[in-house]
Amino acid sequence: MHEIQEQQNRVERAVLVGLRLNQKDETVWTMAFQELRGLVETAGAEVVTEVVQNRGLPDSATYIGSGKLDELRAVVEELEADLVVFDAELSPKHVRNLEEALPCRVLDRTQIILDIFALRAKTREGKLQVELAQLNYLLPRLTGRGASMSRLGGGVGTRGPGETKLETDRRYIHRRLVELSRQLDEVRKHRDLHRQRRKKQDVPVIAFVGYTNAGKSTLMRKIVERYGTGSKEVAEGRNRLFDTLDTTTRQVQLPDGKTAIFSDTVGFIQQLPHSLVKAFRSTLEETAEADLIVHVVDASHPNFDVQMATVYGVLGQLDVLNRPVLTAFNKIDLVPGTWLGNDPNSTETIRLSALHGDGVQDMMEKIDDLVGVRHLIVKAEVPYKESALVARIHREGRLFAEEHREAGTYLHAEVPHAIAEELRPYLIEAAQETKLAKPAKTNEQMIFDMTDSTLQ
Repeated sequence: MHEIQEQQNRVERAVLVGLRLNQKDETVWTMAFQELRGLVETAGAEVVTEVVQNRGLPDSATYIGSGKLDELRAVVEELEADLVVFDAELSPKHVRNLEEALPCRVLDRTQIILDIFALRAKTREGKLQVELAQLNYLLPRLTGRGASMSRLGGGVGTRGPGETKLETDRRYIHRRLVELSRQLDEVRKHRDLHRQRRKKQDVPVIAFVGYTNAGKSTLMRKIVERYGTGSKEVAEGRNRLFDTLDTTTRQVQLPDGKTAIFSDTVGFIQQLPHSLVKAFRSTLEETAEADLIVHVVDASHPNFDVQMATVYGVLGQLDVLNRPVLTAFNKIDLVPGTWLGNDPNSTETIRLSALHGDGVQDMMEKIDDLVGVRHLIVKAEVPYKESALVARIHREGRLFAEEHREAGTYLHAEVPHAIAEELRPYLIEAAQETKLAKPAKTNEQMIFDMTDSTLQ
């Protein structure tokens, strides 16, 4: 019994494996591989060494070449490693062949991220989303895992509801996926009701996004301390990856006295698993429905520009790049005083220190200005193929006149600025207000600008 307890308490020893492809940007690759170390340590393992190979393409059978695989096996045996973690999402074939060749468990980047999400999920919605992502990842990998199952027994990469279901059959997994999707649909409908209520009350929503560990939670805490109108506090942000998983929403008073909703979302990272983006879509929809996006950037990070590109890549997937963006360059207390941040994709930029509170007042005033104009009076002729846009105007705007013409539907209406941006190509005359915040770049422009740091 004592030996079992010691084994459970022992920190697992991990070997990291990276494949540096010839066509990959060196800076982006190095940053991603360094992040893998942080992810593995966050999951609770000790990194004992790293093995890297330069190749043109991954090996179709074992991801790394046969010679490098022999070297890896020797390293694992010499260092008595418990697991090997690859900085990629391995195919089922790769996992099967690698587990047959190595005397330890084989994990990939996706499993580590899913594992951390399982640790962080606190709310019912968060746990449902993590389980959905885990099962979607595991389902195609069940075949041939029988031999490795006996080696699981808990530890890094085995947390969360998804792993507890591994030995059940595929039919159960499929049924569970249907049930999880149904429950998340209920949560989404509940969220939609809240959003519609806020829209009717004309309460602006400001969504905070950013790379993981950029300081979003610390900034939210500082804002709630100074401007919050409710009794709830925001948990103190800590210097760890994915510290915030479940969306935090708070009511805040803007400098002009109006009430706004501030929403803190999960942090992004390079190669964020597609299964997670899909599973957390209902949470990320808070961003899609926001009147303003505040993009928090860690200005002290040596590759902050790569992190910014990663965030914009995810926002592009969510189709929210038509929203105004305020880029908040955080942690300026850690950069030279002459440093000037620049984000050509944003509406406005601000420099601040969430930890010390410097620049927070200026940021609040900019937010106040950007969401100050809630609606615009427009006259537009919308093509009939854009019937969904016309339906949104009926649903979210106030209609003064409507006429069906040969080229499309003529509308004279008062609409939120987000809809006004979509109407730009069809305006008959300029909108009456001139304070309309310009959006970030269009999806097409942003996709053109994206680097390899965006979702793989």
